[in-house]
Amino acid sequence: MHERPPHYEVTALKYATRDGRRPNHFIGGDPHDAPMPMDYYIWLIRNEDRVVLVDVGFDQDMADKRGRTLLRSPAEALSLMGVASVSVRDIVITHLHNDHVGTFHEYENATFHLQDEEMEFATGRYMRSEAFSRAYEPDHVTGMVRLVYQDRVAFHRGDAEIAPGISVHHIGGHTAGLQVLRVHTARGWVVLASDASHYYEHFERGRCFPLMFHLGDALEGYRRLHRLADSPAHIVPGHDPMVMERYPPVSDDLEGIAVSLHKPPVT
Repeated sequence: MHERPPHYEVTALKYATRDGRRPNHFIGGDPHDAPMPMDYYIWLIRNEDRVVLVDVGFDQDMADKRGRTLLRSPAEALSLMGVASVSVRDIVITHLHNDHVGTFHEYENATFHLQDEEMEFATGRYMRSEAFSRAYEPDHVTGMVRLVYQDRVAFHRGDAEIAPGISVHHIGGHTAGLQVLRVHTARGWVVLASDASHYYEHFERGRCFPLMFHLGDALEGYRRLHRLADSPAHIVPGHDPMVMERYPPVSDDLEGIAVSLHKPPVT
């Protein structure tokens, strides 16, 4: 008889936002030229035995450089949940784009979990093309390389268990080494899609974000998301403002900042 995996609480923490329009978020554009803002999140996974952070966001300098609104630093958002950056031991980096790895240096005691293929992609021949390199920051990538030499990067090739009830799964598509998280919660298996699906509309309607390395992998990735999650309502996209509306806030004080993904959607 297999031992049942433990339950975890999973929290989406919003730390930044930017304006956008629908035609900018889909390959082929969109006939409706309407506003479609983008939110930026980190994700906290924890129970009484373990804390795992998913991605670490960007700082004010990057917000200024790339035209975003930083609402609070990712570490400040994390502190609202009573977690200090120095206490985090395991961080999953879904991919090395600037908005997912930009504050890695603030987590001095952490091991970073990364796909082999993402490091190969971010340091290899494809970065000669601006179409692929524009979302990366060389300082972030070289900073992660330095951590390799400090034995602080745990590499995974494909699917791997981080801890009982927490696993990473290689998807690709958006980047060559993009990975998603599968987490066991009280409501079942939740999948943190990160940029495998920026918005609900991407995986729900089979549409894709324009910044793409391999379109076929992205489309097949949507099918994997559905296989990994207990239902479509257990898939959480990486940048959709609707996440803040679909899930209950952690507390009244944190409404619009932190929502509980381990609880059923409110709509």
